[in-house]
Amino acid sequence: MPALTDSDLQRLQQQLREREATLRAEVKAAREEEAERPSAVARNQNEDLGEQGEENIRGAVRYAEQERDIQELRDIEEATERITAGTYGECVDCGADIPLQRLQAQPSAKRCIACQETFERTHPALPRFPSSL
Repeated sequence: MPALTDSDLQRLQQQLREREATLRAEVKAAREEEAERPSAVARNQNEDLGEQGEENIRGAVRYAEQERDIQELRDIEEATERITAGTYGECVDCGADIPLQRLQAQPSAKRCIACQETFERTHPALPRFPSSL
């Protein structure tokens, strides 16, 4: 584990716990909202094509937001596992220490800045759409 003090590690763990709680609440609220939304079949009978298009776009945005939140929850879980394993703060690609400032800004970071930049160049983010579109 990099040169993180116990105090640093405790603060980072607290950040992870707080962010996890926030994300879980957001995902739960989004799922409850989706469950309360009338079915698409019933809505489409009274909407024109413009309204249907707008609803499709809003649905795609909601889907993307929920997917982003779920991925961030996975990242937090992985960070927690690295803490337990004693490898938190080490880059998963090159093994170098991840600077404390980076961890403070992104506590679930698993790569140093150089490896993250390489990863983003070689793994471009592609939009994901719900299967209903």
